[in-house]
Amino acid sequence: MTVETIVFYLFAALTVFAGLRVITARNPMHAVLFLVLAFVASAGIWMLLEAEFLAITLVLVYVGAVMVLFLFVVMMLDINLVRLREGFWRWFPVGLLLAGLMVFQMIWVLGGMDGISGIEPVKHAADYSNTKELGRLIYTDYVYAFELAAVLLLIAMVAAIALTLRRRKDAKSQVVGRQIAVKRNDRVRIVSVPAEPKQPVVTE
Repeated sequence: MTVETIVFYLFAALTVFAGLRVITARNPMHAVLFLVLAFVASAGIWMLLEAEFLAITLVLVYVGAVMVLFLFVVMMLDINLVRLREGFWRWFPVGLLLAGLMVFQMIWVLGGMDGISGIEPVKHAADYSNTKELGRLIYTDYVYAFELAAVLLLIAMVAAIALTLRRRKDAKSQVVGRQIAVKRNDRVRIVSVPAEPKQPVVTE
C-alpha cells in the first residue's frame, strides 16, 4: 500500500465521518462546521486526483464564501432546537428507505465499472497545468455548453431579482415626471387670514 492510498483512505474516512456528523449533530453550528470539514477533505481527494483547480475552487467558493454565509445566517437566526427535532422519528423510516436506495444505486453504478477499475491513473509531468487543460477543454470542446450554462445562470439571477422586487402598497417612490410637471397652484395655496383686533388692556 502506497502513501497516496493511505492518504486517500484517510481523506475518504474523514469525509464520511464529517458527512454523518452533519446530519446527526444536534447543534446547527456544529453541523455547519462539520460540513466545512467535509468540503476540505473532499478538496484533499481532488488534490490526489491532480485536479488542483477544482480543489482550490471548492475551498475558496464553498468553504470561503457559501459556508461562511451559512454560518452567519445560522448565528443570526434564533433557531428553536426542540422544535427543529420534532418529527424526527416519524420521518426516520422514510429517510432510512431513501438512504438504502441511494446506497443500492451507488453499488450498482460502481459494480458496472469493472472494465475501467483496473486502469492506472496517468502520471503527468511536474510542469503539467491542470487549470490550463481545463480551460482549453472548456473553451474548445465544451464552449457551447459553457455559454449555455452562463446564459441559464444569468436568466436565473434576473428571475430572482424580478421575483424579489415586488410592488408593495406601503412602498413609497418618487416619480420624476410628476415632480417636474407640478405647478405652484397645485402645491401652494395662499389664504388671507384677517387680523384679530387688539383687546384693550384692563388695569385696576
